[in-house]
Amino acid sequence: MKVLVFGGAGFLGSYVVDELVDRGHDVTIFDLVKSPYVGKRVPTVIGDIMDVGAVKSAVAGHQIVYNFAGLADLNDSVDKPVETVALNVIGNLNILEASRQADIDHFVYASSVYVFSHRGAFYGASKKSSELIVEQYGEQYNMDYTIVRYGSVYGERADSKNRIYRILREALLDRKITLQGDGSEEREYVHGRDAAKLSVDVIEDEKYRKQNVMLTGIERFRYSDLLSYVKEMLNNEVEIEILKEVYRGHYVLSPYSFSPTIGVKLVNNPSIDFGQGMLECVDHIFRELQEQGLIEGNSVPPEYSE
Repeated sequence: MKVLVFGGAGFLGSYVVDELVDRGHDVTIFDLVKSPYVGKRVPTVIGDIMDVGAVKSAVAGHQIVYNFAGLADLNDSVDKPVETVALNVIGNLNILEASRQADIDHFVYASSVYVFSHRGAFYGASKKSSELIVEQYGEQYNMDYTIVRYGSVYGERADSKNRIYRILREALLDRKITLQGDGSEEREYVHGRDAAKLSVDVIEDEKYRKQNVMLTGIERFRYSDLLSYVKEMLNNEVEIEILKEVYRGHYVLSPYSFSPTIGVKLVNNPSIDFGQGMLECVDHIFRELQEQGLIEGNSVPPEYSE
């Protein structure tokens, strides 16, 4: 199948591109930058989802379209409401309309579990709005779609927009982790590679057409326990400071506050062990800090392990 992945150079999108290629699909990336992960094996269209002409031209000739593009940081959305709505709603609408005109077979929209919550700031609101628009395209134009609501995804390809990345970077660089909340917050973590496998499963099984799918992990952690886990992983050489402040826009224990369409939950089984996945992240961030000249050493010290 000819597949176009908007945002395919990014954190989650890049994992999905890898999985699509591994399963034999003919993949093209549309993003603002080239992917550092695919080399020359996957063609890339450099473009902006706000450019209607560029989006329309890119979609033409493809059978399946994924949209991972847009503003993905909830914290940024608090201070950037206009940009958030423009990219996450109008940008997605540009892709949807181009997909309708190209008569694609299947549209996959990357949403968030924050659609279940009254929290989530403008990020959550933009995802809710786009879900409704995707569903209307399905109803009005009989377009096949799958809405995937992602939970807390982590992995070695993450950057400062990802909370696990920020925690590990701070621990390695400052030997300290500062938590804005009170430590009671809980999340279910899923590795990016596991999320990618399930994200490709939805285009290969008819039962996911015109469905809303919830994709989270099986590893559920309270933040106070997660920070202790990281501290122990780093040989107990990390100070933990819990500020007990309100973490603006984020839910505490559950994203659920009844209002949107209920979705099917997908879990990858077997899945990547959380400890092993975290060690991969630690190693990646450690080497990144080395390259930036912020810490010394040739590799992750032996004590930085389970």
